[in-house]
Amino acid sequence: MATKIPVQPSNASAVFDLPPLPSFSLTPVQPLIAGIPDLYLSLIVTFAAYWLLSLFFHYIDITDIWARYRLHTPAEILKRNHVSRYEVVRDVLVQQIIQTVVGVALGLTEPEDMTGREDYDIARWAQRLRLAQRALPQLLSLLGLNAAAISKNVSGNHPMIAGLLAGGKYPSLDMGLDVLSGASIPSFATWEIFTAKAIYWYLVPALQLGLAVFCVDTWQYFVHRGLHMNKWLYTTFHSRHHRLYVPYAFGALYNTPFEAFLDTLGASIAYKVAGLTTRQGMVFFVFSTIKTVDDHCGYSLPWDPLQHITSNNAGYHDIHHQSWGIKTNFSQPFFTFWDRLLGTIWRGDTARRYEQSQKAAQFKIDAEKIQVP
Repeated sequence: MATKIPVQPSNASAVFDLPPLPSFSLTPVQPLIAGIPDLYLSLIVTFAAYWLLSLFFHYIDITDIWARYRLHTPAEILKRNHVSRYEVVRDVLVQQIIQTVVGVALGLTEPEDMTGREDYDIARWAQRLRLAQRALPQLLSLLGLNAAAISKNVSGNHPMIAGLLAGGKYPSLDMGLDVLSGASIPSFATWEIFTAKAIYWYLVPALQLGLAVFCVDTWQYFVHRGLHMNKWLYTTFHSRHHRLYVPYAFGALYNTPFEAFLDTLGASIAYKVAGLTTRQGMVFFVFSTIKTVDDHCGYSLPWDPLQHITSNNAGYHDIHHQSWGIKTNFSQPFFTFWDRLLGTIWRGDTARRYEQSQKAAQFKIDAEKIQVP
């Protein structure tokens, strides 16, 4: 049902002679797929993204088609992990049940997504741009320039530039006279609306997603580091994840239920702090899931864009899963700035360490072959 919201001229419009804001009617956002609310669709596609990408990497594993890009040898995969694939799948499903429950609870605390005020919000941004222009003459005067004189000189050929230099005064854009006051009613310039649309549709969502990424990276770093630095927390909760010395894709969410809740809580806090809509949250959760799976895939693929966007990739996180790198490279899942700022990034001889691990695993395989009668 549509809700009509009449908009009265604001005090700012009266004081600063701003173009008026349009009225708007609010209606509920229709789901992307009929019959499936966006909240539940978000949970479904996040689950699907995890398993589809995991199965893709599992297929690569069993067919061994890209063996030269493996981070570990088949001997290491066979001998170094301390948990069966069945146990990994079981515990991942438990985590995803927790994610689903928390996701539903989170969705129930959010107001219903509405549409219809886009033009109003764009006009608000255009008003802010108009107000910002008021300061331009003063700024130019600090540089020794006469904004009024320059505006007058260019008004004939470039009226929009003249209006900008005059502090956002565009007489040719007036829509007419106000019936009650007799004053002229200003309107927005084309460039103001274009810029306001770019801010509303692109810049603000990008900043929101950037804030969500920062929040989840910050949460994950300090929680993850705490789980390692406190012996009791590590032994009780986080050590399970490190049974995978040779990570593989569908082991990305292999955790205890408690740690699963902490991970889900961090993503939920990021969602709330950034003020994401349900559909923005869908993008954020799916991308976070894909990134996490990719970081545990066990391959350094030169054509995988996710492994080149930042230095936090499968190779970076794999170091953390080794006994010699376990107290470093805590950052997950996007950027490494906390590791760099706080000095927890691995700086040792990675190649030599990997070579030693490979030789040790192969030695076990060879020893077992000798013992077979």
